[in-house]
Amino acid sequence: MRAAARDRNSGGSWDLTALLNAADPRAELAARNLWLVRLLEWLRHPAAREADETPAEGARPLPLLRLTHLLNMLERNPEAATRFAAVLGSVWQDMRAEGLFADVGFAPRMALWSEALHRLRLRLLPDTVDTRELGELFDLLFPDPQDAAWLNAMDEALLARLGTLFDQALPGTGIWRRPMLSGLTMLTGAVHAAGLSGPLRLRMEEGLLGAPQPFAQLPGATERFGEALLADDPEALAPALRYLRALLDHCRLAAESVPRHLEEFGVSVDIMFEVEQLLERLRRIEMLLDCLVSEQPQRELLRLTSSLVDVVQARRSLRTLFARHYSLLARKVAERSAETGEHYITRNAAEYRDMLRRAAGGGLVIAGTTFVKFAVMALSLGAFWAGFWAGANYALSFVLIQLLHWTVATKQPAMTAPAMAAKLDHVADEPGREDFVDEVAHLLRSQMAGIVGNLAVVAPVVLAVQLLCALLFGQTLVGPQQAEYVLHSMTLLGPTLLFAAFTGVLLFASSLIAGWVENWFVFHRLDAAIAWNPRIVARLGAQRAQRWAQWWRGNISGLAANVSLGLMLGLVPALLGFFALPLEVRHVTLSTGQIAAAAGALGWEVLRRPEFWWCVAAIPFTGLLNLSVSFLLAFKVALQSRGLKLAERDRLRAAIWRRLRENPRRFFLPPRPEAPTEPKA
Repeated sequence: MRAAARDRNSGGSWDLTALLNAADPRAELAARNLWLVRLLEWLRHPAAREADETPAEGARPLPLLRLTHLLNMLERNPEAATRFAAVLGSVWQDMRAEGLFADVGFAPRMALWSEALHRLRLRLLPDTVDTRELGELFDLLFPDPQDAAWLNAMDEALLARLGTLFDQALPGTGIWRRPMLSGLTMLTGAVHAAGLSGPLRLRMEEGLLGAPQPFAQLPGATERFGEALLADDPEALAPALRYLRALLDHCRLAAESVPRHLEEFGVSVDIMFEVEQLLERLRRIEMLLDCLVSEQPQRELLRLTSSLVDVVQARRSLRTLFARHYSLLARKVAERSAETGEHYITRNAAEYRDMLRRAAGGGLVIAGTTFVKFAVMALSLGAFWAGFWAGANYALSFVLIQLLHWTVATKQPAMTAPAMAAKLDHVADEPGREDFVDEVAHLLRSQMAGIVGNLAVVAPVVLAVQLLCALLFGQTLVGPQQAEYVLHSMTLLGPTLLFAAFTGVLLFASSLIAGWVENWFVFHRLDAAIAWNPRIVARLGAQRAQRWAQWWRGNISGLAANVSLGLMLGLVPALLGFFALPLEVRHVTLSTGQIAAAAGALGWEVLRRPEFWWCVAAIPFTGLLNLSVSFLLAFKVALQSRGLKLAERDRLRAAIWRRLRENPRRFFLPPRPEAPTEPKA
């Protein structure tokens, strides 16, 4: 590395001359490998004089300028050219090149987490040039992300001169074709094994796995192609190549059919990682075939090298790995939430009235939840158990609301956001944007109906129970001491807004948990197990087992959302308290019920207390933050999971404001039914 280091501080042919003089084909392999790394560093790094110069627009990349200079020197100095070619040839002879074609860019095991650990090792541990694997040395030869760019920029004249040099180092095509054929055989073997593995085979379309049985026939077709290529038999090579490529096309179509069956079978990031590896291997096979059968393979070999540089760079990135594979899981979770979210959007007057009715039922249950919460507080339990029983109270209440087909307004946004994001696939044109604006209006109207229905019932019911208990028993269920605590903690002047936003995060998290649990349920085919497991069928009977399977399939998402939300509302603040993070939850419906209970305990005098009105003033802000934070987080995840960049956001914003100015009523009240038109005489 010293020669390359000197070059960065001085600048000229002296360092290149030193590199060429250091070329020794009789040196040990590690020394020759190190010499190649130094040479590539010299091509890549500018000298001090070159670094100070600003390259002209359209100028060739520095590595190509230096490569031209290198070739000029070698052409003027035959002795140096001979040593140079001898080093290249000796390295190729002493290295195992099959792994460069078959392994570089692919995971050693078909599992996402093992690949993540492998990438972490590559980032943390140093590499060595003391290796006989060309695939391992390749990482050190091309470590710069810009290497692919200058390789692709190489013109035909320079490529031809470079090809002449390599022909001198590697005389004849057989010296590089044989390891490439071995790599091809290894790749087709991996494709054969992956395509016949159970997890992928079950998710491929059956029609694509029939004749000609592409995965099963692939190794034999590869062997026949290799024999024809090495025998230099054009009559046998052409049909063997056509058949092999036809099988590869069938394999690719079968692999691409896997995502279409994820709705039925569920998502596994390991399975999708295996599908991606399979498709990438098929692309590599096609590139190797292009190199092997081309009459002028220099350009194809350069394209293959550039592709290998790209995959080496991509394989170093942990962020790319997780972003690419978990975006699929996020999309399927979002789409499952979108199916649920459609039930929370009202589009006409009848659905609006139904939402009010269901929200009123939810408010009635939350009124009971409020009193149970105060009862748990009165027990003076430890922080964890108080949080656990409060969470169990919330979870049971939310589940009861679900089973009664009622609703809680704050659960809607995290479910409706993915449904909204699905509409963004069609916003490129005017009708699509108008449809999206319609959905915005439907959503806001639905949210208003849910909140109005919840609050219109929970506050009067809690207040009525408090007054009734005072008349019958002489005291309220919630006493003055607890009421004073409510007025002190839920005021707008305190951290209520922060707590409300934090609650929105928990609402969003519950929607993700719901989508994940439903995907897990489908992936493990638990609905089919309930319907057809012999022991379950024997115990429940065939018809009841079928009904149970359908019920769980239809309700698993809601149950997961409700239970997880309830437990998080109770337990997360308690657990954070152990780490001195005094975060609490502020759920608009529960908060309204508690404020109503405080008013009932303190009587009419509370109306003259400013702190009461500050608590009342906090209610709309609490609701707004609950709804907006959960919706925006879910909407962002849904957008990212779809791979969408909202380039049309300005037009969408303008369309929404235009609709709001022209017809604001549509955002708050359902559309009036159209009057029937009388038929013309």
